[in-house]
Amino acid sequence: MSNPFHIQRELRYGAPVCDEILIGRYFTIGYSWYFRQAKWVLEIVNPNAIFEWQVERGDSFRADIRIPRRFRAGLNAYKESGYDRGHLVGSANHDELEVQNSETFLLSNMSPQKPDFNRGIWRELETAVRDLNDKKNILETYVLTAPVFYFDRKVETIGDATDKYGIDVPVPHAFVKSVLAEDNRGRLSLWTFEMENKKLTGSLQDYLVPTYDAEQKVGGRFWDRIAGGDLHSQKSKAGKMWT
Repeated sequence: MSNPFHIQRELRYGAPVCDEILIGRYFTIGYSWYFRQAKWVLEIVNPNAIFEWQVERGDSFRADIRIPRRFRAGLNAYKESGYDRGHLVGSANHDELEVQNSETFLLSNMSPQKPDFNRGIWRELETAVRDLNDKKNILETYVLTAPVFYFDRKVETIGDATDKYGIDVPVPHAFVKSVLAEDNRGRLSLWTFEMENKKLTGSLQDYLVPTYDAEQKVGGRFWDRIAGGDLHSQKSKAGKMWT
C-alpha cells in the first residue's frame, strides 16, 4: 500500500496513530476497530475552492463497506437509540460536488451524539470553522475531529439487537476539534476545542483548550509533521478565537 501521507493533501501536517487509515476522495479517516467508529477524521474544508456552486445535502447515510462487518456500525445501531448520527467531517464542509458531499454520510464518519449537542454548539462550531475558511487571507483550513472517551466514566453503548455480530457502538463522552489554518503567506495558526457530548451553553471560546492536553486524551499527536511541536505547546491561543 502506498504511503497515504504522500498522496493525501489533508495529511500534509500529520495525523495521530490509528488501527486503520481509510483513504477517501476528499478526507481521511483514522478508524478504531475497538470503538467501532473513527478515532479521528482529517479534512481540508472545501478543498476544491475553484467551484462556485453548492450541491444539496445528500442524506445518503450508509455503512462503510471498507470496514469488516464485525467492526463497523450499521444504520440499525442508531435506530431509536436517542442519539444523532453525528458528522465528524461536516456535510456543509464538502458541498461543492455530489460525490464529495455523499462521502460525508458514510457511518465511519459518524459518532453517536446527543441531539442537543449535535444541533446546538457543535453546529455552531462547524459554522465558525467555515467562516474562518472564507476569510480572504486563509489559503487552507485543516480540521482534525476526534471522539473522546474518559476512562474514569462509564461508557454507554448503542447497538443493533438484530445484528448477528452483536455490534455495540460506544457513545463518546466528548469531542475534540483541532483547527489548523494556513494563510496566504504560509503562516500557521492553531485552535483546539474540547466539548462534552451534551447540551452546552456559553460561547465557543469557552471550550478552547491547549492542543497538547487534547492530544493526551485522544492518544496521539495531531500535527506531528510540524517540526518541534511549537504549535502544540502554545497556550496563547487558548482564550482567543479568530472571530
